[in-house]
Amino acid sequence: MRLKIVGSAAGGGFPQWNCNYRLSRTARFGNAGIRQRTQSSLAASADGVDWVLFNASPDIRQQIAQTPELQPAPDAPLRSTPIRAVVLTNADVDHIAGLLSLRERQPFAIYASGRVLAALAANPIFNVLDPAIVPRRTLPAKGELELCDATGRATGVTIESFAVPGKVALYLEDASRPEADYGSEEGDTIAVRVSGGNGRSAFYIPGCARIDTALRERLAGAACLLFDGTVYTDDEMITAGVGQKTGTRMGHLAMSGETGSIAGLAGVRIDRRIFVHINNTNPVLDESSPEYAAVSAAGWEVAYDGMEIEL
Repeated sequence: MRLKIVGSAAGGGFPQWNCNYRLSRTARFGNAGIRQRTQSSLAASADGVDWVLFNASPDIRQQIAQTPELQPAPDAPLRSTPIRAVVLTNADVDHIAGLLSLRERQPFAIYASGRVLAALAANPIFNVLDPAIVPRRTLPAKGELELCDATGRATGVTIESFAVPGKVALYLEDASRPEADYGSEEGDTIAVRVSGGNGRSAFYIPGCARIDTALRERLAGAACLLFDGTVYTDDEMITAGVGQKTGTRMGHLAMSGETGSIAGLAGVRIDRRIFVHINNTNPVLDESSPEYAAVSAAGWEVAYDGMEIEL
């Protein structure tokens, strides 16, 4: 099983189009140790031919252009793609907007929780993906599932999905209730375990608001964990002066601190730990920063576009 991170940044990418914070500003100059990144997405293949995308970011056209494996093969039909299915981990814009760029009547399958599929169904713009050509399939609440293409042919990629603490998508919040807690454990945010043919597995969790005992037990023994690295500290965006929301309010767990992901997973046996979905204010984007050094010392890697993992 081959995994490829095609997008490692959080919503807006890095640098974000309208962000003049020091990290985005420096990234535009092309300084060494500060890599530009597109928005969150992962690709997986069991044979190197058929590929499954996990989340379709607004940057999907650029990501396909940068990833030969996701482009039509030289001897393929005039209209073709090796992308056989797309799995959505939530209904955030940075995870579903790319579906609109895949609208050229090309067959593939969409997999998501019932709540995420309901969000797509409620917005008629997603009908540009004709369900007769692009079927929408509900992920089971329990058990493994071998993903299939639009015709029902198996891709060789087997997953298990399960709900994790998160929140509803921003556009689904009630603007009249700014003080409300929009946290959810009902399938608005899911995690995915991708199984390799040799019994090894990787977990893809680009959004997670809390680590509990059940999650720690589930992750124990994983070959690889790709985990929510949106912010380094909970009040990071406020301190940076670019927003008024904490990581917790956005449904994301901070890397650092007593309740952060580094501490929360410190005692769990995981072969490889990689932070994904990294916000443009996160200081670990600077590979010369003390925060990057601290993450590395704790045994974590910081994802970048094009990073590969083999199971």
